[in-house]
Amino acid sequence: MIEYLLPGRRGYQEKLYPNPLLLKPDVGLKTFAEVIAHFTASSLAQDGIAIKPDSLKVIRGEAGYRIRFEPMVGFESQAEQFKAMHVAMLDEAHFGLALKGADACKRTPAWNPMAGFPVNRSDGPSEWLPCLPLGMPIANQRAVSLMHYPPIVAYRTADYLNNMTLRRWAQLLTCVGNQETSLYHSILDVNPIAAPGSGESEYPNDYFPINLTSQFFDDEKHGLTYVRSMLELMLNPPANASNPLTLPLLVCGSPLYDPQAPGWFRTRYKALLPKDQNGSPTVEVLQVGLVRLNPDSPKQTPYMIANHMIAAGVTGQCTSDPSKIPNIQKYEAQDLVAATWLSLYADAVAHGKAFDPQAAKEAACMRWFGAPNGDGAPNPPDPNDRLTICALAQMDLCFDPVKIAPMYTFEEASARCKQAGGANMSPCFDCKPLSASL
Repeated sequence: MIEYLLPGRRGYQEKLYPNPLLLKPDVGLKTFAEVIAHFTASSLAQDGIAIKPDSLKVIRGEAGYRIRFEPMVGFESQAEQFKAMHVAMLDEAHFGLALKGADACKRTPAWNPMAGFPVNRSDGPSEWLPCLPLGMPIANQRAVSLMHYPPIVAYRTADYLNNMTLRRWAQLLTCVGNQETSLYHSILDVNPIAAPGSGESEYPNDYFPINLTSQFFDDEKHGLTYVRSMLELMLNPPANASNPLTLPLLVCGSPLYDPQAPGWFRTRYKALLPKDQNGSPTVEVLQVGLVRLNPDSPKQTPYMIANHMIAAGVTGQCTSDPSKIPNIQKYEAQDLVAATWLSLYADAVAHGKAFDPQAAKEAACMRWFGAPNGDGAPNPPDPNDRLTICALAQMDLCFDPVKIAPMYTFEEASARCKQAGGANMSPCFDCKPLSASL
């Protein structure tokens, strides 16, 4: 039996989790104990740690909340690592720094400047709430994705993972041959505050600029170092202890959609990044390298700059130049390179080999661009990979705003590409059904 007390007193612990009074009623979570159990069960499932049925209990006591569960045979060691990571993440030096930064922000006009007014068509009056990365893999994750901020719907539904962004990401991972997609669902936001957004109208309403992160979640002078403290922890869980590098970091943000996470990365690590002809640090999509998260970090972190995982679906278009975004094929190929790059890291670790970020990028680009870099138009040597690009693009182009999902499954989109995509498998044809068989 695994049993442990969450760090801090009960009042502190409850601030780390969504307030059940603010959740949608159909979520069905009425107490903090139920909320904590819900997110703990989700993390265990995402980590692939099997536990005995009905063994997960959250006990509320005077000292706070206690977690108890019994792992299935063969999962005991992973369960112990889960316990260690869960306690560490929730302590004052990690999640506690997010609360501290949010409290500091609340004392300034920067906190929710549009309070009481809607800023998009779906979320109601603007509301900001501290929202931490709960319910994700925390022991067996294969990578960490750095993103901007969680949409308010993630808080209200007590579900960070049930959204179109991660469903598309899982599809990309599956397309490159990765079958353990949940282990790539570890996300850290540079602003741990749930707010309206979710692809609706972020640029007219972007109240989370880079300097908000720098002031409240990455400020050494005032001890507000949430982002880097969390990266240090999440990128080197106990399962990765023997590897000379940390887990890989995917820094997500397209130049045309949600570029704030790469923007923060650029300002924080400007001395370690490549420079352009003017000497300015760069964070170009598909750029890779190694950084040390803090000057005294024992390991270096391999990183890749990537598009936001939903950028292709939001801003992708059929254009005459497939070598530049917003061309939809270019988007798809770049995203497939990022997914492949992460899989190559996992393969290297599994076989005890050294990981070279640049060599892995070149291998991934050869697969999806037919060249060792992603500067030009996609030209995969394998016809099946050309079909994959077409099918993914059809899914992104043919979107049902009512269902909030693609009109076609990957299999249906593939069939459509075979019928209407032509010799080059172009996805740029009508979204209407092509025949009764489809």
